[in-house]
Amino acid sequence: MATTQPHVIVIGNEKGGAGKSTIAVHLASGLLHDGASVAVIDLDLRQSSTGRFFNNRQLWSASNGVVLPQPLARHPAEDGVALARAPDAEQVERFHEAFDRARRDAEFVVIDTPGGDTALSRTAHAHADMVVTPMNDSFVDFDMLGHVDPVTLELQKPGLYSEIVWEARKARALAGQRAPLDWVVLRNRLASVEARNRKRIDDRLMALAKRVGFRVASGLRDRVIYRELFPFGLTVADLSPKVRPIPVSLTHVAARQELRALLHAVGLSAWTGERLLAAE
Repeated sequence: MATTQPHVIVIGNEKGGAGKSTIAVHLASGLLHDGASVAVIDLDLRQSSTGRFFNNRQLWSASNGVVLPQPLARHPAEDGVALARAPDAEQVERFHEAFDRARRDAEFVVIDTPGGDTALSRTAHAHADMVVTPMNDSFVDFDMLGHVDPVTLELQKPGLYSEIVWEARKARALAGQRAPLDWVVLRNRLASVEARNRKRIDDRLMALAKRVGFRVASGLRDRVIYRELFPFGLTVADLSPKVRPIPVSLTHVAARQELRALLHAVGLSAWTGERLLAAE
């Protein structure tokens, strides 16, 4: 049981397909391997990728006789599809019940939110100490954060998701929270080759960061290893001589270092020990 207030990390972006669940499971796994107690709440009630990932993790480890660190599952419902059909008020009430359990039991609460603007997502953002927003290297993803002029591509104004985070910051201030909400935008799934489009997005992203107040960091590259391990409920942090469901290569060492760098980038450096780089 946690003895202090937990650190609440909300993985959010209104646009689907940006890699929210991938980031959520890797942050949780990295923290677990460095000894933190972590509770996970999956608010994508219909798809439940994060919830299914950690269920698969339990099944795989039990089947293979391997002990792996597990998060505390604190989802608002066993049947997410049924809850998704319930009124917003009932969904929010169930979230608060799950959230209260999570913050009593863990040092970190990682909340994976769905794509789209929902009552559940807004409620989760209002409780966040940190919002982590993955985005792909595309103006399609950038459009949820900021709007650009179609002729000059100059930044015009914040987008819809930036407004959601702004509302969450106001809610945090009204609740008397002294520390401001920390917002990190992750450049996720970057290609290895520099491109003109990336430079254009970089420039607009930095301009928007100054305007609405977020940090920009590198996320996870588009590596095959992340997709290969996902159905087992495993990440590169789990790989060891006893945990090798697929052949291991030097590229997996790079992926492990990338995860460690991600934990540093989002400000969790106190939990990024050398264990992530051990057991090759």
